[in-house]
Amino acid sequence: MSTSETAAHCPWSTLDSSGDGLNGHDFITTRLSALMSNLRRQVTMPYASDYGLSIAEWRVLSLIAHAGTLPFGDLVVQSTSDKALVSRTIRKLEERNLIEIRPESETAKKRIACSIAPAGQAIYDEAIVYARRRQAEIICALSREEREGLFSTIEKLQKGLESEQG
Repeated sequence: MSTSETAAHCPWSTLDSSGDGLNGHDFITTRLSALMSNLRRQVTMPYASDYGLSIAEWRVLSLIAHAGTLPFGDLVVQSTSDKALVSRTIRKLEERNLIEIRPESETAKKRIACSIAPAGQAIYDEAIVYARRRQAEIICALSREEREGLFSTIEKLQKGLESEQG
């Protein structure tokens, strides 16, 4: 479908701030949720499962591996998951000796930080090569202009939503 054909079929082209005429199938949340579901299933799940990890476990492991050590609160924010899911996930990763959990500091013993363990680093080092390749395949299906436009659009929406939060 050409750009002009896409624009002609875009339910957002003449959308005003009232949202009149916008149906649930065309909500941005619905469209992005469906896309994310497909991306997780077709892109992330194959390499995560190759290493015996769920998508949540891969996400948390990769964030910790990238940081080396990450306080629990920062991990929750960066993972964009809820606290309970992150807590369950880090416990599973710790049971498998992929991460280590310890007090954030001597004075803050109730606050924890997560560090990558050698076994977790080994899995990450192997999986990230495949993960980057799969991500690049999807991104490179778009032209350079489309990639730049999509990235810019995501950034704009994210900043707008963050500024609304306060």
